[in-house]
Amino acid sequence: MSEQQAPPSDPPAVSVDTDHPRAPLRWWVEILLTLAFYAVYSAIRNQFGSALGQSIKDDAFDNARRVIDIERAIGLYHEEWVHNRFVDWDGFIIFWNVFYGSLHFIVTIGTMIFLFCRWPSRYTFMRSTLCAMTGIALVGFAFFPLMPPRLLSNCASPFGACVPGFDYVDTLVEPGGLWSFESGTMEAISNQYAAMPSLHIGWAVWCTIGLYPALRRRWTRIAIVTYPVLTFFSIIVTANHYWIDAVGGLIALAIGLRIAPSLTRLLPGPNGTLAP
Repeated sequence: MSEQQAPPSDPPAVSVDTDHPRAPLRWWVEILLTLAFYAVYSAIRNQFGSALGQSIKDDAFDNARRVIDIERAIGLYHEEWVHNRFVDWDGFIIFWNVFYGSLHFIVTIGTMIFLFCRWPSRYTFMRSTLCAMTGIALVGFAFFPLMPPRLLSNCASPFGACVPGFDYVDTLVEPGGLWSFESGTMEAISNQYAAMPSLHIGWAVWCTIGLYPALRRRWTRIAIVTYPVLTFFSIIVTANHYWIDAVGGLIALAIGLRIAPSLTRLLPGPNGTLAP
């Protein structure tokens, strides 16, 4: 069949190494790999987290001041202004808290399942990119603990700074959403200073890169391109991140894309790469 006659449902541009046979993809292996990776990632992330006490809290606050000073120096410190424009709209904030806390996982997992079922070669490359990007984020969490904006004015939380001069509300506490870091379990197992880089942004753009060439309908392409934009708004309006965290997430993704070809060769499945 000529290239002109290829059906529109063919996979997007992916080159596959057919000279070196690979172990086939198996769904149960992928689930085990994903769960194992996330368990290791979570354990390492929390080792450098807010549970370490006052010393890490002081570092996280100092880094927050550095980030804000940089943003102010270039005239782009607008997080507080955006946050305060909407913070009194309880229903609006609850929606974005739910968006922030749920779609981060739902859309990412959905992207993995879709690519696994439809385009295995693309799936293996994007899987490797996601693993590399998420691993790189651990470096940021370990060496640059960062207090998110919502904690700068939270006097009730042991993780907050309670320093005059910042006008933020911890929206995960009030008005809340699906979950809160103030609950006993989340407080014990989470790292509230894992803000740089923002994996919400990194994962959202990863979903767009993975899905856009695979989608055929115009509205689905518009939706997946809009998703990172909405994610960016959610991290700012809920005061969970600074915009510089989003830049960090994009840098982590870019490095992950560079590492992905080598990592793909080490993992099961077709040795796929994204076409130039």
